[in-house]
Amino acid sequence: MDNSKYLIVNADDYGRTPGVSKGIREAHKRGIITSTTVMMNMPGVEAELERALKAAPKLGLGVHLVLTSGAPVLPADRLTTLTRGRGRFPSQEEFIANLVAVDADQAAAEWEAQVQKFIQTAGRSPDHLDSHHHASFLTEKLFEQMLALAQKYDCPIRSLREESDGGFGGVSQELSDSIRKYFPQLTDRFQTTMPNRFIGSFYDETATEEQLLQILRNLGEGTSELMCHPGYADEILIAGSVYNRQRERELGILTSEPVRKAIQEYGIQLINFGDLKKMQK
Repeated sequence: MDNSKYLIVNADDYGRTPGVSKGIREAHKRGIITSTTVMMNMPGVEAELERALKAAPKLGLGVHLVLTSGAPVLPADRLTTLTRGRGRFPSQEEFIANLVAVDADQAAAEWEAQVQKFIQTAGRSPDHLDSHHHASFLTEKLFEQMLALAQKYDCPIRSLREESDGGFGGVSQELSDSIRKYFPQLTDRFQTTMPNRFIGSFYDETATEEQLLQILRNLGEGTSELMCHPGYADEILIAGSVYNRQRERELGILTSEPVRKAIQEYGIQLINFGDLKKMQK
């Protein structure tokens, strides 16, 4: 690979609500979004995925593996350590609090079902995998299952290497240190394709135009992924998520003229995970 700067701008949570999906498509058409990951367990996600395929054919499409929002794709009674008898996944906080009780094989079965639902809807495999609230990275066994799934479908994954920026929101320092230990060991073993670095600091109060311009100005050589969460705050989102109006602010920033000009000024090449896979083969 040359010394160029390559950037994947990935919008998490496609399919979360119609407003979120619409905002992501617009951020791709009018802004710098190159990629998104789809929450395949959300109501109506099939129609939103079909809209993306038709309206935004160049938008990279991956699967946002979910264990901490909504209901599972598989019957809940097959996922007892995940749904805990309630038919729905727990919150991020509850999931982390009960990590030791999570059966990684149950998680793997649900993730497989989510990927298969994507394939059945899109007619192709996802171009990468990541996870809602980084759930797939939080234990060695869960991460191993994610890497096996990525290997099976020849998918790159989100990189949370040592040099990652803002990688583990809501996670204790002890857990973060543990992840940073097994992450390189397992990705080396599976020969996983992923960007050189992950940028997770464009979020909530730090999701400002000034912050994004600084990220672009300081972007290193090689491949980077910038995580973001654009969208429109429709009624469903406002009722179900505390991260709602913030998405509209992100949408405005990601489509702004100064940001689009900075991409050109700093010689950044926008790519998606499909491009990354071709570059690293």
